[in-house]
Amino acid sequence: MSNSWTRKTALSADQRLEVLNLLNRTEASIGREALDEGRRRIVVHGWKGIHYLKYSGPSLVGYALLNGTRKATIEMCGGGFDRELLEDVLVEHEIVDWWTRASSDNCEGDVVRTLQLLHVRLPVTVVPVPAHALLRNFESGRDETEWLAQNNAAFADHPEQGAWSPVDLDERTHEPWFDPSGFLILEINAHVAASCWTKVHELHPDRFGEIYVISVSPDFQGQGLGKVMVSQGLDVLRRKGVSDVVLFVDKSNIGARRLYESLGFSLQREDKLIRFVRD
Repeated sequence: MSNSWTRKTALSADQRLEVLNLLNRTEASIGREALDEGRRRIVVHGWKGIHYLKYSGPSLVGYALLNGTRKATIEMCGGGFDRELLEDVLVEHEIVDWWTRASSDNCEGDVVRTLQLLHVRLPVTVVPVPAHALLRNFESGRDETEWLAQNNAAFADHPEQGAWSPVDLDERTHEPWFDPSGFLILEINAHVAASCWTKVHELHPDRFGEIYVISVSPDFQGQGLGKVMVSQGLDVLRRKGVSDVVLFVDKSNIGARRLYESLGFSLQREDKLIRFVRD
């Protein structure tokens, strides 16, 4: 390990506070999230991960978090890239996937995935709920099992979204930001046919909204329910006083992108996952 970066398998309470302060300062500076939500949660809760810290004197000026073993995935605070850190990580990992929100022009690795951040200004046209369907809010203690089955089936081939466990759902529904009034369930014939889970970033200066998870059961796809649910979710956010909403979508998901564009979403930025292989 170089002198610039220090590797930690766990953060002390003081280090966790230092990292969170760095993330908050970075977000205030760049006007967007400094780290993926899942990785930020690892820091907040002190969960397992490989942490890289960079100091200038007594001050923490850099942070990165690595997950995985055989194929490591890493992200740096602010979404940047650091050649020195990459070389350190490649000593221990033959394959390294690096999430970057900065330009990848200085990275000679292969782009293996691109996430698009889309944005829309509210209000948008609301698509009515079909007459044979029931739109309601998620109910804890009632909907967990069926929602997980529906969501995992809808995202069967998705690297993050398709293998949620009851623990994954329980953790998120107990986060401070969780609001069941923003978690919509669409029932058809007493089955969960689709859902739209929204989120309000209450602590952000712009207080924007997010389409957090949107999914349609494979048994009910091809009926236009995706557009119904996204528009209904956007209307929930509008009624909460939100003006701007974002969502993430894989660039390769042409169908979903067309759906979002039809509702007025436009591209705000692209995040690239760049793969490096040890020589």
